[in-house]
Order: sequence, then C-alpha cells, then structure tokens
Amino acid sequence: MIRNKTKNTLVATNFSRKKGLEKVLGLIGKKNAQAIVFTTRFGIHTFFLRFCIDVIILNKDNKIVFMKKNLKPNRIYPWNPVYDLVIELPSGSIKKSKTQIGDIIEINL
Repeated sequence: MIRNKTKNTLVATNFSRKKGLEKVLGLIGKKNAQAIVFTTRFGIHTFFLRFCIDVIILNKDNKIVFMKKNLKPNRIYPWNPVYDLVIELPSGSIKKSKTQIGDIIEINL
C-alpha cells in the first residue's frame, strides 16, 4: 500500500518494487498502468508506453520533491539526480489522493 501520510489518503493499494532488468522495462509492454516503485537517477521516459502515468519523486525522508500528473507516452521526465526514489502510478492517482509536493508518502509492502 502507498499512502499519503500528510493527507491520510490512499495513493495505491497494490504496487510492486522493481530492480535490475525489471526496473529498466518498468511499464513497457503492459496494457494498463499499475503502481511501481524503484530507484533511478536523472529521470524516466515513457517511450513505448500505451497510456499516461503519474510520477512522484521522493527524497530520503519520503517527502515529495517533484511530481508529474498525466505524463504522456513518448516523453522524458528529468529531475535533480540527488533524488532517486520513484513511484509510477496510473494517471489520476495524484489528483484522486489530493497529493502535493511536500507531502510525506508511506510505502508498506
């Protein structure tokens, strides 16, 4: 479960952690968006995706420092490489959970 601790709202009920090759592929080839959590620096891309996604970037304290709603396919989303924890979500998840920059996110397996 991924929860916005600041607003006490649910961001995602199910998610998977991605590492190694799984992280490289991310949501590529999937028919629908799903919540995934992984670490990477510099940014992500949405090449070869069939859908829009929401993206949340967290600092070491799980505070949101960057986010992007409705990131369209075939785009690049860069950020400061100091931050490396990424949550990709189905489009609309940020709006539905009323999540904002500065909120604290809790990630529970």
